[in-house]
Amino acid sequence: MRFDHVGVATRDAADLADLFDGLLDAPVAHEETFDGMGVVFLELDDGGYFELLEPDDGGAIADYLDREGPGIHHVALATDDLPAALDRARDSGVDLVDEAPRPGAWGHEVAFLHPRSTGGVLVEFVEH
Repeated sequence: MRFDHVGVATRDAADLADLFDGLLDAPVAHEETFDGMGVVFLELDDGGYFELLEPDDGGAIADYLDREGPGIHHVALATDDLPAALDRARDSGVDLVDEAPRPGAWGHEVAFLHPRSTGGVLVEFVEH
């Protein structure tokens, strides 16, 4: 597995994108509305991304922001075999949020591991 992106919950993705572009020279690589939120991917020099998550109307990110405030929401790791990665996590005793891959942003397949099993970190596996 390799680092893919860090997901950041924010109430204003455009402002945060401008900040990170100026600060990190991280231009917008992709934007979409997905699953009740605006999603903006900023490309880093090493090929990784910052994924900015802005709630559209309610939904999980709005709930997260109300509960936790803005900041890091999840860390994503890329895999070439998402079902095998989930099997490995399950076999290791990790609680899964997603028992099977599901559609994610940018047309990728994704699955999340529950933070109670991963040291308080919401981990996303992503297959491009």
